[in-house]
Amino acid sequence: MAVMKFGGTSVGNARAMQQAIDLVAREKLNGAPLVVLSACSGITNKLVRLAEASGRSALDEALLLAGEVRRHHLVLTVELIKSSELQAELAAKIEEYVAGLEMLARGVDIVGELTERSKDTFCSFGELLSTTIFAAAMKEQGHDAEWLDVRRVMITDDNHGFARPLGDICRENAGTIIRPQLDAGTIVITQGYIGAALNGRTTTLGRGGSDYSAALLGAWLHANAIQIWTDVDGVMTCDPRLVPEARSIRIMTFSEAAELAYLGAKVLHPDTIAPAVEKNIPVWVLNTWHPDAKGTLITNDTERLSGMSYGGLVKSIAVKKGQCIINIRSNRMLGRYGFMAELFGAFSRYGVSIEMISSSEVSVSVTVDDKCFSEELLQDLRALGQVDIEHRVATVSVVGDNLRMSKGVAGRIFSSLRDVNLRMISQGASEINVGFVVEEKDVETAVNTLHHEFFSGEETVGIFEKPAGIP
Repeated sequence: MAVMKFGGTSVGNARAMQQAIDLVAREKLNGAPLVVLSACSGITNKLVRLAEASGRSALDEALLLAGEVRRHHLVLTVELIKSSELQAELAAKIEEYVAGLEMLARGVDIVGELTERSKDTFCSFGELLSTTIFAAAMKEQGHDAEWLDVRRVMITDDNHGFARPLGDICRENAGTIIRPQLDAGTIVITQGYIGAALNGRTTTLGRGGSDYSAALLGAWLHANAIQIWTDVDGVMTCDPRLVPEARSIRIMTFSEAAELAYLGAKVLHPDTIAPAVEKNIPVWVLNTWHPDAKGTLITNDTERLSGMSYGGLVKSIAVKKGQCIINIRSNRMLGRYGFMAELFGAFSRYGVSIEMISSSEVSVSVTVDDKCFSEELLQDLRALGQVDIEHRVATVSVVGDNLRMSKGVAGRIFSSLRDVNLRMISQGASEINVGFVVEEKDVETAVNTLHHEFFSGEETVGIFEKPAGIP
């Protein structure tokens, strides 16, 4: 049994949704799959804007956005569904959802405050709408398929906005609610991203949480594969918007994929890998528009990996823009203990995550998201020493399993970047990542130079392939 997760672009319009339906029908030949859907592309952003408009009492704007959500799904229904009777039935369901959305907006407007709990409820409507239409279309086309409200299964804590599942309860629910339907040959269609707390209130797993939902459900149901369907031919050697010659990676380890996700690669949500690693379930990243392309297999299966050994060289280059460097210099560091605890304690107090770090005897440099730190944090840091900030920088990370143990790789990285001004270098605990920081204006030059250095030779044959063109 496979879990098939389709992202927003794979269900964004009638043509995309029909393609996804055809893929699910094809997979059914191997046993009924569990289908996990995101909201249609752009809808979650619209719902966030709607929620924020309600919170600042811009009710007219909020209701206008609700109307756009209604129109999108009504058009999708008309284009996808053939039966006028079923169209009318779905239109009534869409109206019921949107009426609930509008009622919530009015309630928040009256109270004058948008809570995380209310925001979770706003955001849940996208997945509920996309799965309702998808399930109806599958049934109309003669498939044995059932819609399932995932909030019956995905029970979480009450940390709204970033809820974590209660594993034992969820595992039992998956076995008693989903498994019997799959075993009976019924395709189950449900939502990613959302869940419910023990009190029944809707929660969300965080942006991009549909991948996480799919992996968790796959682990609880002992799936033999988790398929992540998107609009690219798998995990790429680099962002093709930066490097047109970027290739699809045929196979990679869980540790490589996790590192790439945390370092800024957009294909996978960072949390996706953990449940798959726990159960050793292979994860496939595939292209909805080119389903016969090989895509990327993520696995720790030594037999599969040994068939495509790459000698510990680079697999991919990840970029994270919108960063800044905070440099802290202090003589208090020299030969004394406790300074780093104070430093990291300051970041912890303000909930700021450090991306990259480099240190010397009397200075520490860290990178953080350029939008996440406050003047209050900077004041606390200035109590420790002299503080300088460099804005508009990006982290570039070169990733490959056992990279640190491969002789000459670091030399190749930095010699190829001799014409690029490196603002910071970091290679520490991770054996599979060498990172550095450049100004944002130098990102394109840096990654294209690195890509040519590591992906233009014979050493990459059999591991990477050029992606098919998207129609």
